Amino acid sequence: QDSLSFCSSRDYSAPVSFVSAGLRKAAAEELSDEDSDDDEKPVKQEEIPKEFVPKKLKTGGNFKPSQKGFVGGSKSFVDFGSWERHTKGIGQKLLQKMGYVPGRGLGKNAQGIINPIEAKQRKGKGAVGAYGSERTTQSLQDFPVVDSEEETEEEFQKELSQWRKDPNGGKKKPKYSYKTVEELKAKGRISKQLAAPQKELSQVKVIDMTGREQKVYYSYSQISHKHNIPDDSPQQPLGKDSKPQGFALPELEHNLQLLIDITEQEIIQSDRQLQYERDMVVNLSHEIQKMAEVLSHEEKAISNLSKVLDMVEECERRMQPGCENPLTLDECAKIFETLQDKYYEEYRMSDRVDLAVAIVYPLMKEYFKNWDPLKDCTYGTEIIAKWKSLLENDQLLSHSGQDLSTDAFHRLMWEIWMPYVRNIVARWQPRNCGSMVDFLDSWVNVVPVWILDNILDQLIFPKLQKEVESWNPLTDTVPIHSWIHPWLPLMQARLEPLYSPIRNKLANALQKWHPSDSSAKLILQPWKDVFTPGSWEAFMVKNIVPKLGMCLNELIINPHQQHMDAFYWVIDWEGMISVSSLVGLLEKHFFPKWLQVLCSWLSNSPNYEEITKWYLGWKSMFSDQVLAHPSIKDKFNEALDIMNRAVSSSVGGYMQPGARENIAYLTHTERRKDFQYEAMQERREAENMAQRGIGAAAGSVPMNFKDLIQTKAEEHNIVFMPVIGKRHEGKQLYTFGRIVIYIDRGVVFVQGEKTWVPTSLQSLIDMAK
Repeated sequence: QDSLSFCSSRDYSAPVSFVSAGLRKAAAEELSDEDSDDDEKPVKQEEIPKEFVPKKLKTGGNFKPSQKGFVGGSKSFVDFGSWERHTKGIGQKLLQKMGYVPGRGLGKNAQGIINPIEAKQRKGKGAVGAYGSERTTQSLQDFPVVDSEEETEEEFQKELSQWRKDPNGGKKKPKYSYKTVEELKAKGRISKQLAAPQKELSQVKVIDMTGREQKVYYSYSQISHKHNIPDDSPQQPLGKDSKPQGFALPELEHNLQLLIDITEQEIIQSDRQLQYERDMVVNLSHEIQKMAEVLSHEEKAISNLSKVLDMVEECERRMQPGCENPLTLDECAKIFETLQDKYYEEYRMSDRVDLAVAIVYPLMKEYFKNWDPLKDCTYGTEIIAKWKSLLENDQLLSHSGQDLSTDAFHRLMWEIWMPYVRNIVARWQPRNCGSMVDFLDSWVNVVPVWILDNILDQLIFPKLQKEVESWNPLTDTVPIHSWIHPWLPLMQARLEPLYSPIRNKLANALQKWHPSDSSAKLILQPWKDVFTPGSWEAFMVKNIVPKLGMCLNELIINPHQQHMDAFYWVIDWEGMISVSSLVGLLEKHFFPKWLQVLCSWLSNSPNYEEITKWYLGWKSMFSDQVLAHPSIKDKFNEALDIMNRAVSSSVGGYMQPGARENIAYLTHTERRKDFQYEAMQERREAENMAQRGIGAAAGSVPMNFKDLIQTKAEEHNIVFMPVIGKRHEGKQLYTFGRIVIYIDRGVVFVQGEKTWVPTSLQSLIDMAK
């Protein structure tokens, strides 16, 4: 019985322990094996008597007698892992190797639990948590988290009560909400204002027949609040146990609710109206300030306009005939300056054209009444320049007549100043150009551009053209350039139509001219820089070069008695005709005769000293520019070769002592001079290119003839570029300045009137300039 009583009082909530194989059950437990339900229940250590404590058994393995433990009880850390006595103990060894210390928890900071998890027995058979918290003392120590059991219990009871019936009969008491006026105002401000259609809908009469009784609403919004009225739900029939309601007046409640809603809407509308009135007050105050500013500005403008009107009336009064203090042009200019400085806005807004016509034009006519532009060309320039700054518009004006009606100064110059100029130009003689040129030069910065163009194109140019047509270079003693060239700074390209008839008249005059007459050079020299390079070169080739060639043909070369007049007549034109034309003349008409005379002289036992002097004398007659030409160099080198052959081939005959050495020395000296001159020219070109900022290209050699032309064009600031899509006989066309050229086998061809003419690079540069 004792053993049975012991088994019946066993504590099943004690933690479960594993018992090693060497420990057997107690005698009392063996008797209770018949009860299958109690075999797996642990026994509470405190309730086990001492006589039922199992005896210790010695077994093999790693078990030590000093270790003490209880079956089914809480074991100390000493018995932790004691079952490893039956194994090799690899688990304990691995834990110790990784730093585990017996008696402490696992983890880096030994934060793990030390004792095994305990179990807790529930009171009944309910679910987990049905009887409150199931945490043990050990869990509270290891995980000190406090559970709010009271809150959990309250929530549980609250949820549970939702499934229960209300002991008070199931009918809730109505809840009333109270709003203050400020809350209603805030609600009205937050909600958007009703639009016009919504306001109309809010005043519609609505009849509700969905309930037991017919109800009338005065807006759709009231329908949404009908369920909020207390006791508005259908009444339940009275049962036996139910009590009748003591106070049930739905009509009164509805009327009260309706009055409340109307009052709320009136409060909200009144608040909105008040806010609108306040905003209107602010807007009106700002509008008052703006209107005050506009009023002050208008008052200021009125006072300024009244002052301007007084000044204008004063001017009109002083302009009346018989006035004691008549108005002058200078005083009128000062009045206009005052208007422009002090009353600038009113002056710019006013119609200055009408004001100037009424006041300034009569004074201007009186001022220029006795004016002669050719005698006093600067008269009135200062006062007109002052009026230009006062009356001229700021924007640029075109030549249209509309500008005359909008710009007072242009109208003033056209109607008052221009008639005097027309009268004086009509009486002016073109050959007396100095006074007219001085007059226009002094007025060029004052007169409007379109008026000056009108004077030059319509008045001056026809007079010059008529005078050129009547000019005869054979009879007129006054050269034409003396009365044409002074107009170049003013007219420039306008004079180009006059150049063609001038060239024709000069060409006709040169038909019977001889190079011995130097007057032709004096007449033609001023026109060299006026005509274009191409037209000048063509004129020289047609009218001067043939005459010079005839003159060289008439030249007789006689070493013993030489007449140099004809040669001087030709050389004197060196600066007028191009170097290439002069070299062509010498090659054709001079050097063949000169070399022939040299050969004949050398064949008659000459005096080589005289030949040397004769050679050097003729060479000194040419300029360095002519001598630098390759053709002239070749001719003089040919003469040296002839002299060297003559000295070396006279074998057996009489030879002047030292002649061979003198000729060799002469040849060496002349060749060295040529080399030095070429080196000096190259050095000058390199210095010029370095000064132009292309020093890198100074030492470079052009790859082909086109690159050479490109380099020369850059040196002389001439545009050299291909013409897109244009070819001649398969060759690309280029523009060199204003000239069209093409390149073929290192030769430049220039487009002439009918054919393409080959020309030298220097001539091309001269024509382009």
